[in-house]
Order: sequence, then C-alpha cells, then structure tokens
Amino acid sequence: MNEPAQASPAAPAQRYSDLALDPRLLRAVADMGYETLTPIQQQAIPVVLAGRDMMGAAQTGTGKTAAFALPILQSLLPLASTSVSPARHPVRALILAPTRELADQVYANVHAYARHTPLRSACVFGGIDMAPQTAALRQGVEVLVATPGRLLDHLEARSVTLSQVQFVVLDEADRMLDIGFLPDLQRILAYLPAQRTTLLFSATFSPEIRRLAQSYLHDPVTVEVARPNATATNVEQLLYKVAEDLKHAALLQVLRDHDLRQTIVFVNSRLGAGRLARMLQRDGLKAQAMHGDKSQAERLATLDAFKRNEVEVLVATDVAARGLDIVELPGVINYDVPFNAEDYVHRIGRTGRAGASGLAITLACERDGRGLADIEKLIKRKLEARELEVRAPRRLPRAPRESGAIESSPRHATAARHATKDPWFDKPYEADPNAQPAWEQQSPSTAARSGAGNIRSRRKVAALLGGKPAAAAK
Repeated sequence: MNEPAQASPAAPAQRYSDLALDPRLLRAVADMGYETLTPIQQQAIPVVLAGRDMMGAAQTGTGKTAAFALPILQSLLPLASTSVSPARHPVRALILAPTRELADQVYANVHAYARHTPLRSACVFGGIDMAPQTAALRQGVEVLVATPGRLLDHLEARSVTLSQVQFVVLDEADRMLDIGFLPDLQRILAYLPAQRTTLLFSATFSPEIRRLAQSYLHDPVTVEVARPNATATNVEQLLYKVAEDLKHAALLQVLRDHDLRQTIVFVNSRLGAGRLARMLQRDGLKAQAMHGDKSQAERLATLDAFKRNEVEVLVATDVAARGLDIVELPGVINYDVPFNAEDYVHRIGRTGRAGASGLAITLACERDGRGLADIEKLIKRKLEARELEVRAPRRLPRAPRESGAIESSPRHATAARHATKDPWFDKPYEADPNAQPAWEQQSPSTAARSGAGNIRSRRKVAALLGGKPAAAAK
C-alpha cells in the first residue's frame, strides 16, 4: 500500500541558496535577481527532485515555471555533454504549453536557467516556418518546449524523437483541454516511454483535469498553495456597471481616472479587438490589437513593443490571457466579461505578478449578469458593483435645414450655383392628351426599316401553316 503523499517532510526552504541545486543553476538564478522562493516553489521543487509525479496548483504569476524547470535541469545535469554530436543531446524533458506566447515565455526562462550549463533547449510552435525549428532539433536538445499541434507536425516529419524523454510537463493543462488539445495530448503521450515523471501544472483544477491526471499520472503528489480557482490577494478587483453604448467612453474615463499608462484590455472576439484598437488610436492612444488572426511574427512584435512601453494599451483576446509575463503591469481591464469564468482568473493574473500589487477592472452591462454570477461562484467572492458616471461623448448639434434648401457642402456647391428658379422646369411632368405616339404616325414599312418601337409589322403566313389565302385576306 502506498503511503500518503507528502510534499516535503522537512521545513520548506526559504531561499534559493537553501536548495540542493547545482552552483551553475544558483548562479543563473542570482543573475535574474531571484532570492526568495515562492510558496509553490518551496513545495514543488523537492517533490520533482525526488522523481515523483505531481499536480501543482497555484495562482498564476507565482513562479510555476521555476518550480518545475529548476529541478528538471538539476536532474538532467549528470547527463549533460559538451559534445557537438546530436546523438549526445537527445530530448530528455518535454514541456507542453497551450499557446505560442506561453511556450515562448517558458522557453525564455528555461534558457536563462541553463545558460551556464551544457544543456540545450529549443522551442517549437505554429505560425512560423518549420525549417529553422527542424534545424535546431536535429542539432540536439535536452529540453524541448512545444505546443501540441506543432510538435505533432515534427513527429510526423521525423525531425524529433521522444523515446528518451524522462520528464514531461503539462503547463496550463486546463487551457489545453478548453481549446480541444486532448486528442493531440493523447497522441503525444503515446510516443513517450512508460517510465517517466509527469508533472501537471495549472492555475485551476477542474474535474476534467483530475480525470486526465488519473489516466496519465502515477500516484501523484498534489501541491496546492492556495485555494483552487482563487484570485491573487494583491490584485484589487473593481466592477463598474455601465450602459452598452457608453462602454467606449467608460474605458477612456477609467484609463484617465486610474492613470493606467500601460494596461491590457481584454475582449471576447478577434473582430472586437481590432475595432477597439482602431477606436483608441483615433482617441490619441498608442494601442495595438493582439489576437489569433495575426501571424506569430506580428504577435511577437506587438508584445515586444508593449514590453518596451511603445504601446500603451494592448487590446487582446484570451490568447493573451496566459503566458504573458509583463514586469510590473499596473492593471488589466475586462472590456467584455469573459464567456468562461475561469478565463477571468487568468486575465487578472496578468497583473500583480511576483508579489507586486495590481488592479483589475471589469466593465459590465445588463446582459452580463449570468457571466458575473458564474465568476463569483468560481472565485467564491462577491464583486461589489460600482456606478460609474460616464459622460456621453460630445456631438456637435446638426444645424436645422430649411425646406428646399441644399446642404452647403463642397459636393453640392456646383448644384447650388446652377439651381434654377424657373417654375416651368420645377413643375411635374404632364402628358399631352392630344399627342399621338410616334409609332402610330409611321407606316409599318417605315417602322420596320427604322427599327423604331417594339411593335412588329404583320407578316404573311403560308396557308400550309394556317394562314389565309391571298384572296380571302382581301
């Protein structure tokens, strides 16, 4: 009988220097300015170092990436090689992420942690050419970060093999299930060895996630450092009730009143993201849209510009709700209440990261009552609605038009100069009752020659076809 799983028998370490990590990893962590362990790192790192399967739940932005990346790198260091032969650098750790942005973010962290070691890492995701990714894979990598769809493309192209994988990580597993990656996950896991360590990390644990864990994890240790589906306590959540037609004006007023110089505005549709970004640009704000219809190069360029403060407002769909790690992002705004209540947790998790304070504002109208109820049920917290006095945008009054007057616009200037006052031209058309149509004034032969009118002249028909004899016709 298996003993009850324990996250750590001893008191958890408080600092990175207290961990039994290789000096090269500790040096990389120090280069990044990390000193104190977060709660999820305190409990997860010893479990992964022990080689146990694990389900890790924590609020987004609390350091889940370091919680699994550092112990994985520590476990792979004995197998590290400085050889240039690709055979000495097989894939030993696979990290799966639901979105391109999250995969790129995880890869950046893994690459930074392993900078002083011979371990190689690579990242593959869709939306860009496969050729550079294939070249990197054929050179050999120990840690591979990938989205499920693009990884399957490389597996089918035989540019990567997973027969020596020792660690597999499902990051944001609930999101992968939400967007329909379960069949892809099942196909990928079939390529992996049966003897492996499987780690499942997510900000939320749904019944579907627990069923997935029962299928692919062996006696997992559950590490939950916060109440499931809880929002960060250092994020102030505000709810404003506004009319639907005043939402744009309310957004401008909220940005001004709270002095949000850099913020992410979340909407529910790609079309809505592009439309709102253009409206904000006309209002004089440096705004850009980020959604799934944009290419990967465009999305990365927009994200880099936002990180450099060249973009003030990033209007995004839920493709940006996970995986974006913006340092000291002051706040996020839910322009649309999300369809899925769990997306609310991930949206507001973009601010208040790494212990910093943040602000999350939601603009809701009357039709959003059901969505708000689902959110409150999920986070087990009542969102107090506040009234926002929104001034309607000023519109110039239209000048009254006189009867029969012509608009004084450049298009009608010529018509106004040539307007006539002759009553004979202004009166309606009246037909002459004594006039005779022109086609009745002409003889049939003349009309036939001139082709006038639609009335055809009579033709003689042979008797064989039913016509009358010439004598009878007279």
